[in-house]
Amino acid sequence: MASVATASLDQRFGLDRRVSLAGPFALASGQSLARLDIGYETYGSLAPDGGNAILVCHALTGDQYVASDHPLTGKPGWWTRLVGPGRPIDPERHFIICSNVLGGCMGTTGPSSIDPATGDRYAMRFPVITIRDMVNAQAALLDHLGVGVLQAVVGGSMGGMQALDWAVAHPARVRSVVGIATAARHSAQNIAFHEVGRQAIMADPMWRAGDYAPDAPPAAGLAVARMAAHITYLSEEGLTAKFGRRLQDRAGLGFSFDAEFQVESYLRHQGLSFTQRFDANSYLYITRALDYFDLAAAHDGQLARAFAGSRARFALVSFTSDWLYPTSQARRLVRALNAAGAAVSFCELESPFGHDAFLLEAPEMNRVVDGFLRAGA
Repeated sequence: MASVATASLDQRFGLDRRVSLAGPFALASGQSLARLDIGYETYGSLAPDGGNAILVCHALTGDQYVASDHPLTGKPGWWTRLVGPGRPIDPERHFIICSNVLGGCMGTTGPSSIDPATGDRYAMRFPVITIRDMVNAQAALLDHLGVGVLQAVVGGSMGGMQALDWAVAHPARVRSVVGIATAARHSAQNIAFHEVGRQAIMADPMWRAGDYAPDAPPAAGLAVARMAAHITYLSEEGLTAKFGRRLQDRAGLGFSFDAEFQVESYLRHQGLSFTQRFDANSYLYITRALDYFDLAAAHDGQLARAFAGSRARFALVSFTSDWLYPTSQARRLVRALNAAGAAVSFCELESPFGHDAFLLEAPEMNRVVDGFLRAGA
């Protein structure tokens, strides 16, 4: 089906805090982009010596609005518990940068963007991307902003993977790395969950091989993908405490396939609300980038070798109930960093909230991050 030249999600909502960089921008696949647009937010001011810059990297469904209201949903930034006045990452002390990842749909070039060579949306003609491509795009943004060396790169989940890869891909530009609820590679189980989500999107008849109009997206498939993924962000303990087997607005079983249980209603709401702010093709591309991530792959499976050129300090944080990126994955990173001679601190925190604990109120996490950043300032 021929593609249709229609406005991307970010264009329709007038998000204009972006930079357009001339290409070619080379990708890990061997392909390149003729132009690179990057949507971003900054908070605070760069110190005269340039030594206070902190890059915050977002997770799969995040964006650049880490500490400011989201322009589509009106909700507060996704990490205001960690980033903001009086927080460990503070615009009074730091110059904070957060950009929408390559392949995203909030101002950065992705499958919903217009291909300058054709005037049509890229759709599934967009090149397949990697975490390294996302990191290199961020490096190009920092060049544009005049930021040479980062005091720290901080991220959770996929953001933590970007933070780790910064130390590998650009070791001379990173003084400290904070990786929270993250891992050095995607497991077979994680790849399997992503494939379920991708197949849900591609099975939606509105997907049209990726050539859907922005006002007629495969919303049903994207909602199911979000529902499946959201389960992995939670824990059985947390779900039981929050919902148990309680019914939704009814006194007894309805003997139907409506959302009879509260947990069903919750997941349906999560799926539906997600379709209002995210592009289905971006979901396909970003989950594939996550699946490809394996820091040791280029080093004969020896993770320590990946960090051999880094002189950064590392702080790693995991949560007891996180089964998406469990503590065992963090400990693997710690062993590799120790073998590479890197300075690394590690903390496993108690939480019943699963993987999403890093986004929730976590005073212990804040204390760890604050102490680590102050020690390296």
